[in-house]
Amino acid sequence: MRPDTLTVIGTELAIKWTDGREDFIPLERLRRGCPCANCQGETDVLGVVHRPESKPLVAQSFTLSTYGLVGGYGFQPRWADGHGTGIYSWEYLHRLAAPPAG
Repeated sequence: MRPDTLTVIGTELAIKWTDGREDFIPLERLRRGCPCANCQGETDVLGVVHRPESKPLVAQSFTLSTYGLVGGYGFQPRWADGHGTGIYSWEYLHRLAAPPAG
């Protein structure tokens, strides 16, 4: 599934998918779920996850400066604190849009 439109509305990313479904992902959830190696770590050949020392997130960490599309498969946000290496696949955005379990 692919998005038809992506729009930032206040503190959420609004996504209208090609099937008509609409999702609203809080920007804080989007940032905390950043899939890049700096945020999630990298797995070596032995299955050990290596993470660099994390920087504390501040208010600017949850403010979206700009974003772009990557090929036909993903979304890449740039945050006000300068972070911008995460590429969110459409499938991953779909999962982030699901209500948190609990």
